[in-house]
Amino acid sequence: MIPDPTIILTPLLDWLDIAGVAVFALSGALIAAKERQTIVTVVFFALVTGVGGGTVRDLLIDAPVFWIKDAWVAATCLVVALIVWFTPTRWWEGKLLDYSDGLGLTAYAVLGSAKALTYGIPPVPAMMMGVVTGCVGGVIRDVIAGRPSILMRPELYVTAAALSATICVAGETLGGPREIVWPLATAAGLILRSAAIRYNLSLPSYHERLAATDAEGAEAEAPAPQIASSKEFREETPAKAD
Repeated sequence: MIPDPTIILTPLLDWLDIAGVAVFALSGALIAAKERQTIVTVVFFALVTGVGGGTVRDLLIDAPVFWIKDAWVAATCLVVALIVWFTPTRWWEGKLLDYSDGLGLTAYAVLGSAKALTYGIPPVPAMMMGVVTGCVGGVIRDVIAGRPSILMRPELYVTAAALSATICVAGETLGGPREIVWPLATAAGLILRSAAIRYNLSLPSYHERLAATDAEGAEAEAPAPQIASSKEFREETPAKAD
């Protein structure tokens, strides 16, 4: 049974959600513009990036896809794509877009996990749905554009979404008031993401130091190649017939 949609906080219920879609759509449109693509491709990237995460989430939790019946979503992505098309890409460079993207990332992680809980999804999968909501749109964008996915970089991006989603799920499970849990979860993830942007924080690579130590030890233990002396070489070399 599908829950009453009036009690489910989904993206697009107010202008803040529309702004979140716009931020993600902007990042997708900019990728296409920097690659010198056509207006059709710019619009496509804006739409895929803006709604990709929420679409995958809704399909996984068996909910109506949030943007199909809301005309404002596709319209917002189209407007953002047109703005990018008619403006220089240098206008959008800098840290402001990164911080705005971080806010959209963490807020959507909270909204995605809260919606999953409302549809009866258990806490751990609900937390994962929050990460999916915030990150998958960017992953789809990078894969289509042939760029290294955000999942393949050590920077604290997915980690920030996971932090927000985890706090949201924990607060909801413990019965905390949404008016406190959701802003707190969003702020925690945003602080982590902002610190990562400001100080270039990242997670360590898998066994990076251990692998280097093992490699050095293997080189030290390897026997040195033996070089035959000139006498031995003369003895082993058959005499040349006259």
